[in-house]
Amino acid sequence: MPVPAPAAGIGRRAARRAVGTALVAGAVLTGLLATPVSADVPSPAAQGPHDKGPQGDGPHGGPHDKGLQRALADLVAAPGGPPGVIAVLTRDGDRRVYRAGAAELGTGRPPRTGDHMRIASAAKAFSGAVALSLVDRRALALDDTIGRRLPHLPAAWHKVTLRQLLQHTSGLPDFSRSQAFQDIVRADPRHHFDSRRLLDFVADQDLAFKPGSRYGYSNSDNIAVALMSEQVTGRPYESLLRELVYRPLGLHQTSLPQGYRLPRPYLHGYDTTPGEAPEDVSEAISASGAWASGGIVSTPRDLSAFIGGYAGPTLLSPATRHAQQDFLPGGASEPAGPGSNAAGLALFRYTTRCGTVFGHTGNTPGYTQFAAATRDGRRTITVSVTSQLTLDPALLARLRATEEKFVCALLDDGRR
Repeated sequence: MPVPAPAAGIGRRAARRAVGTALVAGAVLTGLLATPVSADVPSPAAQGPHDKGPQGDGPHGGPHDKGLQRALADLVAAPGGPPGVIAVLTRDGDRRVYRAGAAELGTGRPPRTGDHMRIASAAKAFSGAVALSLVDRRALALDDTIGRRLPHLPAAWHKVTLRQLLQHTSGLPDFSRSQAFQDIVRADPRHHFDSRRLLDFVADQDLAFKPGSRYGYSNSDNIAVALMSEQVTGRPYESLLRELVYRPLGLHQTSLPQGYRLPRPYLHGYDTTPGEAPEDVSEAISASGAWASGGIVSTPRDLSAFIGGYAGPTLLSPATRHAQQDFLPGGASEPAGPGSNAAGLALFRYTTRCGTVFGHTGNTPGYTQFAAATRDGRRTITVSVTSQLTLDPALLARLRATEEKFVCALLDDGRR
């Protein structure tokens, strides 16, 4: 079927790939040389471009450094590989940054921890952080239903609980898979959606399965979570993010935009279709069509701080964390993270050959994300890639293996 002409300034490939990939999986280069690993020097929020740090194998010459750096370089050099990748590994306040490729093709500028980027479905963890913080404040309960909090939604959905929405066991049909939604994105990837009406695209559909009976990843779940949070507080979701997540965790470069523009500086995201020149798709798609399911923009530095606080004990009470970390084996994030996956409440458990971490992944045109932490939140790893590697099974397998290498380095107590 021919692809309709895209909006002005957007490549045809970007419009084509936006359909079914911008949100379904996410929400929704040979010759580039790796830069050496560095000790990332903290800098003010607006000073991301200057976080160069001293050059060398690493601040301590750890045994993992060269292997980790080589894994990123190999990922960038693989056929169809991403133009750039940055990984931030933090152990008890010691931050180590690994990077390969460029933040923007043609500039030679390396990816940096203050560069903005789309975090795709990792944004679902943020909606979980808001909702679970409201559970702590007794504004919401995990057994609250759609019927009680959002009675205007279809009656067939009314028995679905907040707990089921957060764990993707609700059965809600995925709005981003609806033909009407995809037709709009195909015609104009930068279309401005009413984010609070995204569930209208599937309001005529029944549940895909009985709530709580099985796992089924759906972008609709986190839209409903955000709407519940708004209903009980009377405040916009964006305001709740600032008060309940950004401020307590010190996130100064994280936002939930409505348009397609990214704050400067940013990691440029690319379509890397084999046999074709990379196409910059960083600003090809409006965040309004992802909203609480995948619209957040952040930086590697902020994403690292977030996952340490959310997976660790900083943000939530012990009782709420216990509920958050009641995992359903086999429930995988999209894309699947390293090792075997299990689904908690807007948090996934990744059991690798070296041990277990907790976090979330995401992918959207131009970006693939992995963020995880230990249970105490003192060790974190983020891997941010500037293309959607999920479209190539071989590249995705290579990425998951690379993520596992970083998890092993994170958990290895023999490195010092």
